[in-house]
Amino acid sequence: MDDVTETLLLVLVVVTALAFDFTNGFHDTGNAMATSIATRALKPKTAVALSAVLNMIGAFLSLAVAATIAKGLVDAQVITLEVVLAGLVGGISWNLLTWLLGLPSSSSHALVGGVVGSVLAAVGTSGVLWTGVAAKVLIPALLAPLVAIGVAAVGTWLVARQTRGVPESTSTRAFRWGQVGSASLVSLAHGTNDAQKSMGIILLALIAGGAVPADSGVPFWVIVSCAGFMALGTYLGGWRIIRTLGKGLVEIDTRQGMAAETSSAAVILLSGFFGFSLSTTHVATGSILGSGVGMPGAKVRWGVAGRMLAAWGLTLPAAGLVGALCFWIQAGIGGALGTAAVFGILIATSVAIWVASRRKPVDHRNVNDDWEDGAASSDADAEPALADAAVTPAVAATASSEEGAVTAAPSTEPQRARQRAGV
Repeated sequence: MDDVTETLLLVLVVVTALAFDFTNGFHDTGNAMATSIATRALKPKTAVALSAVLNMIGAFLSLAVAATIAKGLVDAQVITLEVVLAGLVGGISWNLLTWLLGLPSSSSHALVGGVVGSVLAAVGTSGVLWTGVAAKVLIPALLAPLVAIGVAAVGTWLVARQTRGVPESTSTRAFRWGQVGSASLVSLAHGTNDAQKSMGIILLALIAGGAVPADSGVPFWVIVSCAGFMALGTYLGGWRIIRTLGKGLVEIDTRQGMAAETSSAAVILLSGFFGFSLSTTHVATGSILGSGVGMPGAKVRWGVAGRMLAAWGLTLPAAGLVGALCFWIQAGIGGALGTAAVFGILIATSVAIWVASRRKPVDHRNVNDDWEDGAASSDADAEPALADAAVTPAVAATASSEEGAVTAAPSTEPQRARQRAGV
């Protein structure tokens, strides 16, 4: 009977890990496609479909990050299936909350925070490999956005300088095609990095459950499953995150978009090569900010960026706290009933957040509406730039009558000029 219970628990952990991969997909789609959607280089649905395919391909290209997650952050010998499940619930809960708020936070750090928190609750500080956490997670988290800002700023400045005498309509058409390639490269890079997080967690669970030896590599079925679930989540589109990255930080044009995407891909691929559990969200956000810094006359919304930075600082401790609480609940109740209680908490949280998101839905039809810095709603007055801008009845009517991106009236002179040029 104990063997049956252990097997069922292992299956439940694997399913939860794949659920995290699914949330990772729709949470981080904006990293790759937000700028291409914002500049209308790609239609929203086309963009997320392309991203889904390339994310899946990228998941097969490298396993260095999976090894880091499975064996470089916590002591695999003290890990139990209960610990892994609690950590996954912490990561998923933070992913869903930040998605509801339209905050581009790190799925990677949510997962790491959840697992570290549950390990601390289970065995204390001895179960965490602090050197690995610092070298593979914390230091890259600090450096990656700064590197991305610098690379994107220089790249954008060079592009702007070289295209000063080119008619805007000509450069827009050319850079739109360039964005298709650069956005595709980001999606491929995202797959090489992010899908592996769940692979590492499932491998950790398989080792804890005795299904594979401690020195085992990632089984092929795990690679296929994680790649597929992340691709599915990507295809459904994290429109709230896409809106914040594409419209909330910078009024972006095709030159900036291509520079930002190319910078993101370069940093992410380099980190994947060295096995760093890098946040693609941090890199993409840094690149978009850099494209605003490097473009003369561009407007950067530093208030929105500041709130994102605050969320990044909360990700590890917040997900860790949820992971720890879930483990204590599980251990306090005990046995299969404790596991069922934790899984029930996850289901209830997910349903509640989904219901809340339906009050102000964001999809492919209104994702490109003008960003309203001062937009306030009854439930988000304190954080207007984090909530999705309310869709007015007039815009909603326009959206429902069109297929693809919404055509909203431009609010600034540069936007009017780009629209006249054919954007």
